[in-house]
Amino acid sequence: MNNTFSFDLFNKMPLIGIMRNIPDEHLEAIAGVYLRSGLTCLEITMNSANAEQNISFLADMYGDELNIGAGTVCSMADLEKALKANAQFIVTPVINEEVIKTCVAEKVPIFPGAYTPSEIYKAWSLGAFMIKLFPAGDLKPGYIKEILAPLSFVSLVPTGGINLDNFIHYFQQGAKGVGLGSQLFPKDIINGQDWQSLAEVYVSFVNKYRDFIAGNK
Repeated sequence: MNNTFSFDLFNKMPLIGIMRNIPDEHLEAIAGVYLRSGLTCLEITMNSANAEQNISFLADMYGDELNIGAGTVCSMADLEKALKANAQFIVTPVINEEVIKTCVAEKVPIFPGAYTPSEIYKAWSLGAFMIKLFPAGDLKPGYIKEILAPLSFVSLVPTGGINLDNFIHYFQQGAKGVGLGSQLFPKDIINGQDWQSLAEVYVSFVNKYRDFIAGNK
């Protein structure tokens, strides 16, 4: 097991799948399909049932091939549980200075949630690896470009409202990654254990991103 976040894996396919309350019995199958499809980063939210056990399980099984992180980390108590479970990166919906500073000191990449220029700059100045731009679903066209004009040194990962039809738009605006939840974990497919259909969902995202990269070389 590798407890270290892989920047190579993230840069290869910078889509973060956000797993929230996924049935425990399907975790291994989903992670296997995820990996085989070419995706590289999985986040389990700390407000999910059995979050710590599931993070630890996936880190043990896939930590060498996938980045396994903890999301919805809102407090030091959440962070301590996530790190004890061997989370390789941390995602928060808010700016908690103590959480950010602790991650920086421990050299664990953290993606704190922020929305306004002041919030984004504050999170970045505390040492965040990237900023989770959240919620991104209602952003007006060009918001990311406008943010990056004065804050060009900041790396943004928009999350919330991202789907197959619009996720490339965020990369075109200058985002360094995106976070996706239900779009990557459709309940009907998972509850039906239709892993072939799930693979098709994943491959559609992977191919679309690869086409985008190929077109911008």
